[in-house]
Amino acid sequence: MEIIVYKPYLDPEFESLIERVHPPRVCIDNDACGDCTLVKVDSANKHGILLEMVQVLTDLDLVISKSYISSDGGWFMDVFHVTDQLGNKITDESLIHYIQQSLGSGRRGGGNAKEVQTCLGKVVGPRHVSTQYTALEITGTDRPGLLSEISAVLTELGCHVVSAAAWTHNTRSACIIYVEDASRGGGPITDPDRLTKVEEQLENVVSAHHGNGSGERKRVRLSVPSASRTHTERRLHQLMFADRDYEECGTGDYTTESGDGDVDRKMALELDGEGSWTGRTEVSIESCNEKGYSVVRVRSRDRPKLLFDTVCTLTDMQYVVFHAAVSSNHSVAVQEYYIRHMDGCTLDTETERCRVTQCLIAAIERRVSHGLRLDVCTRNRVGLLSHITRVFREYGLSVSRAEIGTRGETATGSFYVIDLSGNDVDSKTVELVRKEIGGTVLEVNKSSGWPAPTSCSNGSVEYRSRFSLGSLLWAQLERLSSNFGSIRS
Repeated sequence: MEIIVYKPYLDPEFESLIERVHPPRVCIDNDACGDCTLVKVDSANKHGILLEMVQVLTDLDLVISKSYISSDGGWFMDVFHVTDQLGNKITDESLIHYIQQSLGSGRRGGGNAKEVQTCLGKVVGPRHVSTQYTALEITGTDRPGLLSEISAVLTELGCHVVSAAAWTHNTRSACIIYVEDASRGGGPITDPDRLTKVEEQLENVVSAHHGNGSGERKRVRLSVPSASRTHTERRLHQLMFADRDYEECGTGDYTTESGDGDVDRKMALELDGEGSWTGRTEVSIESCNEKGYSVVRVRSRDRPKLLFDTVCTLTDMQYVVFHAAVSSNHSVAVQEYYIRHMDGCTLDTETERCRVTQCLIAAIERRVSHGLRLDVCTRNRVGLLSHITRVFREYGLSVSRAEIGTRGETATGSFYVIDLSGNDVDSKTVELVRKEIGGTVLEVNKSSGWPAPTSCSNGSVEYRSRFSLGSLLWAQLERLSSNFGSIRS
């Protein structure tokens, strides 16, 4: 017998109407805390709004050291404790205005937000580069020289790389490249025949090492500019999730129900003498039957964009975050989420819990870079990415992660490289690469880790026999609704 389930229709314009009638309230508070800025948001609730807010803050190169999140019915409240990546409060008026516009009443259509420069020199604006150029998405098996071959084909076909991002994880790779038509003086590639030709050539490159009928997973797709195009890093997560890179993530650090105590004792042993995290990412999931939630706890090494990666994964897996508490101490980050699936169900089966655990571990590990980081700044020109990656390839280096962007006549990028054996690159090879690339400013960072953010206030995260941020979360939630005063900066 066929079972038909009817769901109520919700007009998309209704959500927009709610936002117009009750626009988000944003408070930027530099007085409440001595060593960080508090960003407080009070708004109508909808699926994905938490991710949108975290995305705005991380795009500005801000470090979220602590956060309290709560949604009650149709309302959403959040407090972020943030600094820039140099550990400073947010005092730049242009940055404050951008945050207010992007999170507040101007978030639809960008409002009056103008481009701003972050503490790391990156220029951020309401219109992302992804909305202006042809996008190329590729997933497949990771192998040395793949990015070099792809960029070489693009150069031969008259495609200028405006920006690109590439990740590798668990023998899989994904990259998103935005290109313009150099053969016509710029602009997106819109001719269908030309798009087809480029796509076919790139499919040949990706398939070259897969073998015929091998069943290897691979994907090549070109798309024309779109105002609704997904944020680049969120899209990279989606591509690797669709490519099932999480399947190789073990669940040895996964616990349910009563296993927390042992994990906490284990965690204490994973801290070195300076309190730095030396262990692997740990996820525990248990039921909160009293309130009808599943409680997901994550412990990992702290780094910028960690909250974005976690929230992005939960959102795209169709889970709703009702309450959350996030905190960091030294190099350790602890996250606790009270969630349900969009259909209202909790994580009741072992299969569901295992899958969520694997996907969260994968999301966190994708951005953990292995190898030597090389920062490049040089003149923007057609074929630049092809040239840089060819040099790496000729000197036996493999790219584990890459990001490059252009602005006017300048191109800047970061490349994480290892030798073909997976070992660190020796200084002699680095010097040869410097000379070969030529005409660039090449900075070598021997540490791929980001500095741990300073935790707001002196309250540290303690690891007791029973770990939970729950009591801290509920205490904070009682204060949230009364904390949205006038903006103090």
